[in-house]
Amino acid sequence: MNIPLADRLRPKSIEDIVGQKHLIADGKPLRKIIDSGEVPNLIFYGPSGVGKTTLAAYIASKTNRTLKKLNGTTASTADIKQIVSQLNTFSGLNGILLYLDEIQYFNKKQQQTLLEYIENGSITLIASTTENPYFYVYNAILSRCTVFEFKSVESDEVEKAVYRAVKALEDESNIKIDFSSECAKRISKGCGGDVRKAMNAVELSVIATDEIDGKKTVTLETVEQLVQKSALRYDKDGDEHYDIVSAYQKSMRGSDANAALHYLARLLEAGDLPSACRRLMVCACEDVGLAYPSIIPIVKSCVDIAQAVGLPEARIPLSDAVIMVCNAPKSNSGEAAIDRALADVRSGKTGPVPRSLQNMHYDGEDNQNKGQFYLYPHNYPNHYVAQQYLPDIIRDRQYYEYGNNKNEQAFKMYWDKVKGK
Repeated sequence: MNIPLADRLRPKSIEDIVGQKHLIADGKPLRKIIDSGEVPNLIFYGPSGVGKTTLAAYIASKTNRTLKKLNGTTASTADIKQIVSQLNTFSGLNGILLYLDEIQYFNKKQQQTLLEYIENGSITLIASTTENPYFYVYNAILSRCTVFEFKSVESDEVEKAVYRAVKALEDESNIKIDFSSECAKRISKGCGGDVRKAMNAVELSVIATDEIDGKKTVTLETVEQLVQKSALRYDKDGDEHYDIVSAYQKSMRGSDANAALHYLARLLEAGDLPSACRRLMVCACEDVGLAYPSIIPIVKSCVDIAQAVGLPEARIPLSDAVIMVCNAPKSNSGEAAIDRALADVRSGKTGPVPRSLQNMHYDGEDNQNKGQFYLYPHNYPNHYVAQQYLPDIIRDRQYYEYGNNKNEQAFKMYWDKVKGK
């Protein structure tokens, strides 16, 4: 079996682990826990290829425990029981550290199977997940574990792993490898903070390079071809998706066109045209809204064009619309107004529709005050007449408050004059 380079070169000491200095640098809480030798049940949360498995293996070695690995996508309850059966054998003499990768794929019953063993200390659990554990891991497991969040590795840290990979390949093949700093930087910046991806890119680059006179000279062109899209971290159902679309809308709301275009580019490069269009339309209504209401049909037209022409041309109308939304005046008064109204409805503050507004055609004989008494606004000056529209229980409620922008203030000035305020 051809073992990937990243697995062949797992660090033997904690100092060799690249990245995660916020967790494993001297004096950091996780480093102190590891050095104490008394490791509790842990959950490692973060993107793939950033050292979760590597650190778990180091902890097992440091604490002299037998490391067993399971993957939540393929493991079963029987696999857990098979590991437990080794507790009183020679292989489990000093205790077992179970590394459960992708725990979010374990169902509730499977996770409950672990509880007895992690509670009595028979097994030390280190579970890893690329998804937010507070959403995907059951509370019974969470309450017995400490969560540590892993970050994407910075490019300068990844570069150290790149050079280590080159040296290892030289030693394995007994062939001189000329790997320029430009190639190393391109891989380290193009792997999206994923050390495993970077090391695999090094291996592929070396494999794809011809040997001449006992030497391989890896070119930047070869590296470019192999890592051209590797910097993209994206999962349409995962945290990264929601982080990007959130940043996309918040950048438009914050009127930062450069940032909004960056996140739009990440969505489009991932082929997620629907999310790019949907959030753009939401932002036009929610964040620009009544400050510039004509932007809503304009953005809708741009989205229609984008969906009609598809990618890559869709980037053009979407870019125009994003820049327009960023530069437009902002108001969320419409969203705030409907949210206030919904809060009253959901809390039961409704009441009967005022009689004057009801769709009534007949008064029963028991009604002593016959007639609807609706005042038709168009029969009055400025097409307005004061009358009660809200139910009695909330007759004086004010949901909408004029935004502090030119458009809404013009509306306010007009209606203050008409209503004699």
